[in-house]
Amino acid sequence: MSILTRWEPFRDLRHEMRRMRRFHRAMDRLFGHLGIDLVELPIAAAAYPPVNVWDDDNFVYAEAELPGLKLSDLEITVTAANQLSLKGKRESAAPPKVEWHRQECGFGAFERTVELPIAVDAGKVEARLENGVLAIKMAKSPAAKPHRIPVKAE
Repeated sequence: MSILTRWEPFRDLRHEMRRMRRFHRAMDRLFGHLGIDLVELPIAAAAYPPVNVWDDDNFVYAEAELPGLKLSDLEITVTAANQLSLKGKRESAAPPKVEWHRQECGFGAFERTVELPIAVDAGKVEARLENGVLAIKMAKSPAAKPHRIPVKAE
């Protein structure tokens, strides 16, 4: 006597999908109490603060978004002639001992170093913090600027 069974090629796949949904719901419950939404959490968190860097003939410019940061909580340095470091601390706006429901804006200490495209003169750097945007203007090092070489013909 032979027994016929129904062929279900996706039975194991359906079982794994149900198991993954249960796991995802459990993670949502766990992290939801901390105010973290896993669906909106990026796979690789962006570096903080976000920085733009560009240059022209004489200067290298950098711009960083630092909302809510006080000037007294910020330290800017240029090292190794081509590295810009931003260090600071952003205080939380919420009073202590609160229950977070969502926390997307980070706070606490940060440090970010970016490599500049060309060497700059550390003695000729200007920075200003206005409306939460840090703007930095750095003079290019004279040694790093291109020099035109005259060519002589014989």
